[in-house]
Amino acid sequence: MDRTRLSQSITQLWDAEIVPQLMDYIRIPNRSPMFDRDWKAHGHMDRAVQQLAGWARGKLAAWPEARLEVIELEGRTPLIYIEVPGQTDDTVLLYGHLDKQPEMSGWSEGLGPWAPVLRGDKLYGRGGADDGYAIFGSLAALLALREQGVAHARCVILIEACEESGSYDLPFYVDHLAARIGHPSLVVCLDSGCGNYDQLWLTTSLRGLVGGSLQVEVLTEGVHSGDASGIVPSSFRIVRELLSRLEDASTGTIKPEVLQVEIPEQRRQQARRVAEVLGSEVYDKFPRVEGLTPVTEDLAELVLNRTWRPQLSITGVDGLPSLELAGNVLRPKTALKLSLRLPPTLDASEAGDWIKAELERDPPYGAKVHFELEKDGSGWHAPALSPWLEAAVDEASLAYFNAPAMYQGEGGSIPFMGMLGEKFPQAQFLITGVLGPHSNAHGPNEFLHIPTGKKLTMVVADVIARHGRQGHADA
Repeated sequence: MDRTRLSQSITQLWDAEIVPQLMDYIRIPNRSPMFDRDWKAHGHMDRAVQQLAGWARGKLAAWPEARLEVIELEGRTPLIYIEVPGQTDDTVLLYGHLDKQPEMSGWSEGLGPWAPVLRGDKLYGRGGADDGYAIFGSLAALLALREQGVAHARCVILIEACEESGSYDLPFYVDHLAARIGHPSLVVCLDSGCGNYDQLWLTTSLRGLVGGSLQVEVLTEGVHSGDASGIVPSSFRIVRELLSRLEDASTGTIKPEVLQVEIPEQRRQQARRVAEVLGSEVYDKFPRVEGLTPVTEDLAELVLNRTWRPQLSITGVDGLPSLELAGNVLRPKTALKLSLRLPPTLDASEAGDWIKAELERDPPYGAKVHFELEKDGSGWHAPALSPWLEAAVDEASLAYFNAPAMYQGEGGSIPFMGMLGEKFPQAQFLITGVLGPHSNAHGPNEFLHIPTGKKLTMVVADVIARHGRQGHADA
């Protein structure tokens, strides 16, 4: 394979077609079903599917053996299924998603979630980096190999539309398509992160997630705070007390041992290496207010906090009026949206059941306490790399990034990876992505770093070529 020709081909396709297509995609407000209950009626998800599938069909038109289908099981979000024939009996599965997080406030002047803006090497807008580019990068890699006549395994591309809601539709599609998917020996996922934009980063683990709404009610209606305070307990104070069952308020440490796991020594060593390479970028990548310090000065511990330790975030609140409308009232209830990240190897279903029981037991003052468990998804821990894949990754990183590959866990979740790990325990995994410093997926000012997108496409092509050449021999 001619790597120079491969790089030129992929770069040209990104510049001429992929970036303009991504700009059109960003304009579509196709929020994930959890954030748009009427997604079907609104039609935005179907528009996004039609756009991405339409581009892919155009590229596959001259490839008669390849096939593309948009599949939509009854009552579920659609899925794009692409099958590209290969020259070996193995199967490579490439995964991505096209649904998006909601708008979020705080976008900088001139930027917005549904208004693509190209500034230098960065394409701003919701969904370009998470994860609209995945279908383009996956197919572009295969097209570049076809252009040179490079042999590779049969490839299946799955692009779902429910990932940001926990991928609750995906298991039904995996079962529905099981015979057609087969048993992949290599799984490629382009929905993860990178520590910097200077080298290839492979994801070694993903945290799980338990999410839900905690509500505390103390009154049937609000009453004068001067009359009731000191007699009626505050719902907000009760919420704080309940949260302290999970979290140490002074450190953020999750207290129950049942939510902890033993961190493998290899991952500790890799965390120390990440800390050495990134230095203060471990925390400088976040838009901290002036003077805010990280929770510890130990960089390796920060890496482990983000990837292997449970952490609680409050992502929403209800029952609180705006500051302008807040009167002297003791409010009847307080509700919080809880997002608890879990260690990669912890069973999320069991953790969710335990958390619900813990929050609802023995309610203070007899208050009405209810925790609605909305989603639970287990994390993922990568198997050891086969010799062929480790060599392929090292060579590809040096070839396209001119730097050695790095390995780290990610703090977020990709539910599909845990599902695949269970279904295909012998598979190898190449999990990577463009979500690097300041790219701010899910938040304001999300951007795609285009050079990294191009290089990852080249890496995927290179690794799939290596897999087709010799990967199956020792996988």
